[in-house]
Amino acid sequence: MNLETDDPKQVVLQVGGVLKKIRKEKHLSLEDLSELSGVSKLTLGNIERGETNPTIGMLWKISKCLSIPLLALFSTENSVNLSRAGKGLRIAGDNKDWVIEPIFQNVSNEMETYRAYLQPNSSYYPEKHHHNTTEIATVMSGTLSIHVNNESYVLNQYDSISFCADGTHSYINQSDDLVVLHIILKYGV
Repeated sequence: MNLETDDPKQVVLQVGGVLKKIRKEKHLSLEDLSELSGVSKLTLGNIERGETNPTIGMLWKISKCLSIPLLALFSTENSVNLSRAGKGLRIAGDNKDWVIEPIFQNVSNEMETYRAYLQPNSSYYPEKHHHNTTEIATVMSGTLSIHVNNESYVLNQYDSISFCADGTHSYINQSDDLVVLHIILKYGV
């Protein structure tokens, strides 16, 4: 995971601490969590100790198998939250073509909001989300193709799409311009 923040080491330590706390609350060993998530026991231990930066794919796998929203791993308890574009936490995919900025997570962990950036002439194929998760994406700038269950949809600036995100889906930017999106994940019960 490529963390861009004022103190990336602190965020890595925070994620590790939260992960360990949740794992223990669920009475799971590192080996149990490894089997459930598909992430190696060694890597999970390194994440918990803050010794490695997990990829966004790893974090999705971990949050999915623990039945928690992704942002629960970055939990902060504030009564007022302010998000400014380009400021705060930024999480990049493996090749840095896809970057998300967590904006908000509601208290009941049912919904998360992200600002996402997809580089020119690139694509992103996310992990399938939790069962019954609804994803709502709005293109704030640029043009984008979104593929959902073998169907393709072209979205222009301010177009939105809503779909069940527990199946295969992808974001494809075939233009020479950066695409900026707002994404809401609504977790099913």
